[in-house]
Amino acid sequence: MQTRKKYIFLTFLASWLLLFLFGGDQLRRFSFFSGRKAEAHRNWPRWTDRSLLKSFVDAEEQLRDGDPSLLSPRERRAAWLSTYRSSRCRMETCFDFSRCEKHGFKVFTYPQERGQPISETYGKILSSVERSRYHTANPEEACLFILSIDTLDRDHLSGQYVQNVDEKIRSFPLWNGGRNHLIFNLYSGTWPDYAGDLGFDIGQAILAKASFDTESFRPGFDISIPLFSKDHPERGGDRGWLYQDSVPPKKKYLLVFKGKRYLTGIGSGTRNALHHIHNGKDIISLTTCKHGKDWEKHKDTRCDKDNIDYERFDYQELLHNSTFCIVPRGRRLGSFRFLEALQAACIPVLLSDGWELPFAEAIDWGKAAVVGSERLLLQIPSAVRCIHPERVLAFQQQTQFLWDAYFSSVDKIVHTTLEIIKDRLSPHRSRSRFLWNTLPGGLLVLPDFSTHLGDFPFYYLQHGYSPSKKFTAFIRAVSQAGSLSQPILRLIQAVSGSQFCAQIVVLWSCEKPPPPSRKWPQTTVPLTIIQGRRKLSERFFPFEAIQTDAVLSLDEDTSLSSSEVDFAFLVWRSFPERIVGFATQSHFWDPEQGRWGYTSRWTNELSIVLTTAAFYHRYYHSLFTEYLPVGLRELVDGLTTCEDILMNVLVAAVTKLPPIKVTQQKQHKELVAQQAECRDGAAGTPQPGQRSPSALHSAPAKVKGTAGSRRFSQQQDCLNQLADWFGYMPLVSSQLRLDPVLFKDQVSVLRKKYPSLEK
Repeated sequence: MQTRKKYIFLTFLASWLLLFLFGGDQLRRFSFFSGRKAEAHRNWPRWTDRSLLKSFVDAEEQLRDGDPSLLSPRERRAAWLSTYRSSRCRMETCFDFSRCEKHGFKVFTYPQERGQPISETYGKILSSVERSRYHTANPEEACLFILSIDTLDRDHLSGQYVQNVDEKIRSFPLWNGGRNHLIFNLYSGTWPDYAGDLGFDIGQAILAKASFDTESFRPGFDISIPLFSKDHPERGGDRGWLYQDSVPPKKKYLLVFKGKRYLTGIGSGTRNALHHIHNGKDIISLTTCKHGKDWEKHKDTRCDKDNIDYERFDYQELLHNSTFCIVPRGRRLGSFRFLEALQAACIPVLLSDGWELPFAEAIDWGKAAVVGSERLLLQIPSAVRCIHPERVLAFQQQTQFLWDAYFSSVDKIVHTTLEIIKDRLSPHRSRSRFLWNTLPGGLLVLPDFSTHLGDFPFYYLQHGYSPSKKFTAFIRAVSQAGSLSQPILRLIQAVSGSQFCAQIVVLWSCEKPPPPSRKWPQTTVPLTIIQGRRKLSERFFPFEAIQTDAVLSLDEDTSLSSSEVDFAFLVWRSFPERIVGFATQSHFWDPEQGRWGYTSRWTNELSIVLTTAAFYHRYYHSLFTEYLPVGLRELVDGLTTCEDILMNVLVAAVTKLPPIKVTQQKQHKELVAQQAECRDGAAGTPQPGQRSPSALHSAPAKVKGTAGSRRFSQQQDCLNQLADWFGYMPLVSSQLRLDPVLFKDQVSVLRKKYPSLEK
């Protein structure tokens, strides 16, 4: 009996020992075993043996990571639902497509109420919408509505916080529960959690918001926009910092960060940990505690040293000399340094978990940024070191493209937002991600023109396409006599004699009707007459009669030979995205008058090819008519020869390239020079580094005739008004002229392909 009891006791004891050894960790989870139920709220990780793993986080930082003041998931969800009552919104359920059927995609901005202040930034947004081609002053025509109430800053501690927004928007007859409305927001929530609460119910409105959380973002409905400062330019914007002759992609520093370090509250964990990757050599991580009113009250042992190191480096210099820039979250998910890194060609390394990246619906950020995890900060240095130099350069080039195409101005941010919404209305005619992420960008590619890449002048090289082997001669006739003059008859015969001419289209812009068909010359190609409306901008209207990719734009008094036309067309086929032509002019900066100058004198510099005799792609007709706002086309109709300048400015803004000049016959060149001198006269002083024609003379020549003076003044005004509208001067100067092989060489004319050009 005693033996039996002994065996039972030993078996029981062994069972408890085995249970303790192999199941002790599970048993310790029960409060009755550990007696630590009160300590259940404790920070991960709980290392069993701390001596085996060195801690890289201070105990004080761990406590801040578990800040009990932060909202729980349930509380965050409740705050989100208070703002997004229509949480299941999609375009199909919360947007009225029928409003966009009759008048197309038109945008109406509410009239500003008297006494209702708006911030400078929101004023820029409203101005950008009103200057766009989609704006309408008639709410009955509108497809989309934008409030005049400033909703950018919804931090109730801010001086720009607008009170009682809910009451105000409900009083608007057009509000309709927010349906077909677009609301812009840059800052939401306030201390200490900075939740996404806007302080009013947006209903079924589309929200274009910075620092968008993926949990509250409604895919295919809302739009994430970048956080930008009040100093962000409304138009134009500075270009990126990467130039063609820039240093190789490997720079002095591999990875840098310089910014604030939050001592308490949300966003402090990531920035507090950045000092762990600082090595003082190729990885520079600088933070400062010295911000806010009570920073000294919360400062830790690192603050004094961090503040000293912080002042040793210049932020702009770090951006210039670093390959990668860390972009951690701030109090909110977004950060100003995101756009700063893009402009500087410093590849952004994003440390902001849960951030819906700006315009991610259209932009492929995997080609321009490194998306990291806040929890894997220590792996970032080794990860960026593994990126091949060729890939680094591709990243840098893509940052420059994205900056210039979508982020360099408030105009581009607003227009990108509108274009994404417009694409949703007609998915079968929307832009592909390839078009959004390839030069010249989605804003400059019109899906209404075509959805086939081969129909645009930008993608021939990438996809192996080639432009059509024929061209359409487009002649603008403005003769007041109403009859066919000798110059236009000779021009039609010369152009139809080209082996590459497919058809001739005449735009008859005269008061009297065009002559009957029997009076027009007989040609080997079809001849089409279009009755015009006597508007200068009409020469760039996308007429259906133009069927070829190439358009040869001509004036009725232009003098060209078939050889000149043939050679110019072959040149254009090698550069289908540019304007290729004969008569050229140039622009320059006049420091005395503080404005742009314009001249037609013959010099080595050129930036404008007159469309009185020039080849270009027919897509530019659609871009001219549909992309540019009505106000610019009205400007062209009111100023003499402004249409030439605007077309050149448009093509240069799209391609960032100058036009190309080709060979002319000497006799034609002398004729054009005489006409230009009589029209325009001389110009002022060039910008430093840019040669001006007037530098060849000790004093400007007198303008011949009152009409010529007025014409020249209008051209100057046109150039400056266009520069003001674009926000910068898009024209690019060049000294390139292309001639045929053996042109002017001392060899037999019989060996030359274009002997008539030698005359």
